[in-house]
Amino acid sequence: MANDIYKTDELIARDIDAYLEKHQHKTMLRFITCGSVDDGKSTLIGRLLYDSKMIFEDQLAVLEADSKRVGTQGQEIDFALLVDGLAAEREQGITIDVAYRFFATDRRKFIVADTPGHEQYTRNMVTGASTADLAVILIDARKGVLTQTRRHSYLAHLVGIRNIVLAINKMDLVDYDRARYDGIIGDYRAFADQIGVGSFQAIPISGLKGDNITSKSDATPWYQGPTLLEYLETVEIDQTRMIERPFRMAVQWVNRPNLDFRGFSGQIASGWIKPGDAVRILPGSTTSTVARIVTLDGDLSEAGAGQSVTLTLADEIDCSRGQVITPADQPLEVADQFEATIVWMAEEPMIPGRAYIMKIGTTQATVTVTDEKYQVNVNTMAHEPGKTLALNGIGVCNIATSKAIPFEPYAENPDLGGFILIDRLNNATVGAGMIHFALRRSHNLPWQTIDVDRTAHAAIKNQQPRLLWLTGLSGSGKTTIANLVEKKLHAMGRHTFLLDGTNVRQGLNKDLGFTDADRVENIRRIGEVAKLMTDAGLIVLTAFISPFRSERRMVRQLFPKGEFVEIFIDTPIEVAERRDQKGLYEQARRGDLKNFTGIDSAYEPPEAPEIRIDTTRLSAEEAAEAIIESLSMSF
Repeated sequence: MANDIYKTDELIARDIDAYLEKHQHKTMLRFITCGSVDDGKSTLIGRLLYDSKMIFEDQLAVLEADSKRVGTQGQEIDFALLVDGLAAEREQGITIDVAYRFFATDRRKFIVADTPGHEQYTRNMVTGASTADLAVILIDARKGVLTQTRRHSYLAHLVGIRNIVLAINKMDLVDYDRARYDGIIGDYRAFADQIGVGSFQAIPISGLKGDNITSKSDATPWYQGPTLLEYLETVEIDQTRMIERPFRMAVQWVNRPNLDFRGFSGQIASGWIKPGDAVRILPGSTTSTVARIVTLDGDLSEAGAGQSVTLTLADEIDCSRGQVITPADQPLEVADQFEATIVWMAEEPMIPGRAYIMKIGTTQATVTVTDEKYQVNVNTMAHEPGKTLALNGIGVCNIATSKAIPFEPYAENPDLGGFILIDRLNNATVGAGMIHFALRRSHNLPWQTIDVDRTAHAAIKNQQPRLLWLTGLSGSGKTTIANLVEKKLHAMGRHTFLLDGTNVRQGLNKDLGFTDADRVENIRRIGEVAKLMTDAGLIVLTAFISPFRSERRMVRQLFPKGEFVEIFIDTPIEVAERRDQKGLYEQARRGDLKNFTGIDSAYEPPEAPEIRIDTTRLSAEEAAEAIIESLSMSF
């Protein structure tokens, strides 16, 4: 008896081992479901999980209880509840966040991302699509192709998804009408041709009733194609493309546990590497050879795309996080100006000239949009002009980074060509982008070294260059105070120059208006001019409203530490309005003067200025004396 039990246990163990071995070698398909609001994405995924027996008994019990509580339109189980995990989603009946679920069949393993359909959460859809091999685009058979259908299809194609399933859902609500099904396919094919989607698999389904999800439906005898699950199990995915490309690995971490070991850790983005291979570190021109490929499980004789490893090199060389290791004879391109497609994800619009943080691979840089070439209308695919990008806007732009970045076009290597944009004030992710190519001028305009440098210019003038940046509302007294400060500095024998907002707009910036975008560009130009003047050894004074903290911070970062002095001319708006001899505030309040700071355009006061002048307590003369006194030790 004991032997029989032992043999049974042994057989069970063998069966488990065989199952695990088989499971381990299955291919993995990552896919997303997307489309418009209430097209049935969550219900579809819930049905797939249920029909593939990927729900445990306790989960099923909770699901049945929740289904009774929220109501299920006559069905025993509300399949959407399997993936709509947030309480807000269940209450509203919509998906807000990206929900990832794993399931498996006898033929393949799957990771599915249920992405939101609401326009407000398009950014979440881009997140889910960035790692997917296939997109299931759902369409409500009653509504047909909608704007969000087009947007999600365009974004899926944009991020490199080439396998598209057009799941025409809720066919039960149109009585499984083939004419309706064919009409939707025709509408979608016309759009797909415009965006470059050469082929897609259309399937008529009902997520609620299970038609053509895991088994053929008797309600659609006119459909002879595969079920959704059958197609997902058999679709071919290219898992070798990145392995066949040249070796690239962005350094994520310099691994130095002790004095005897120094390695460079990261995930291999493409290609193969083995000990003895000659490599180059970018940016830069340093070369070496690979000594070891180290992992937690021991050294490897070779490693390829997708593996996380630590490389040790034969030479002690300078290499840090953000740099990229490549073959010595197949280096990456390095540039600081690019053309890229940007998908904007924030309520506050993207403004050219404003500085953002760019994260690409393992490196980070400051980036500005230098030119918006056009926006993409997802309904017509027309290229339309524009200066900014609003929420969910898609634009092709020229961008400039604060340092040279190793890259490959996104179409060739998403890891080294895709980036996100982060707001520098609140650290929120505001955009995602895909690099097309480097702008030619970024290669042929290297910085020219000049023998008589800024130190020499300052020495001959016997002074320390400074930028005195006066900011405040219109009517605060900036120009008056700046003029008095310059007179006092001139009397002290200092070499100065005053840049006034009104005067600059007469010439250098006469092409700019007063929109937020134009204000940003106005300050960017002034900052660059002031930088050149301080390079000449001058003490520069500026009197500009400069309403946005982000742009004042951008100018500050152009200068060595301590050389930018922010002076806040602090005047309440009611006081500034009383002093207004030009009548600008009165015009703005009547609506005759648009985008006037303090009335219908925001002013963001400095949070930590070097000098604060309270003009309700000090006269202009006293304010100028206070500034000179504060600065006397630094000249």
